[in-house]
Amino acid sequence: MGTERCVFCEILEGEAPARWVARDANAVAFLPLPEGALAPGHTLVVSARHVVGVQDAEPADLADAMTLVHRLSVAMQSVLGATGVNVLNASGPGSEQSVQHLHFHVVPRRPDDGFSTWPAGRSRLSTDAALPEALAAAMR
Repeated sequence: MGTERCVFCEILEGEAPARWVARDANAVAFLPLPEGALAPGHTLVVSARHVVGVQDAEPADLADAMTLVHRLSVAMQSVLGATGVNVLNASGPGSEQSVQHLHFHVVPRRPDDGFSTWPAGRSRLSTDAALPEALAAAMR
């Protein structure tokens, strides 16, 4: 872990309490504060290494987190009767990221749960026709 500190670092180091679901070597899972839970079983999967978001993470950080997201999703099916999950992430200043530490919200879903996590609005920005090619070139 780097020199940066945040509430998730405090939880990882045992300096703040957590309601633990899983503690793997490179990723952990715990419940959010009760007032922040979107649904029963809503769980945060957090990188054990302090990185801010997906852009800063090493591929291994993301792979470890996604492996835990997968295991948690399967457990949500069997324990909670979830028929699906929403995996939510915000990374970087323009994303409304609340804690500057790589994490994913895994929210169990059922058809009768009465809420939506899908964005209701659309960006005011327009898309350039050359965007797919520009993104592909930047990834090479």
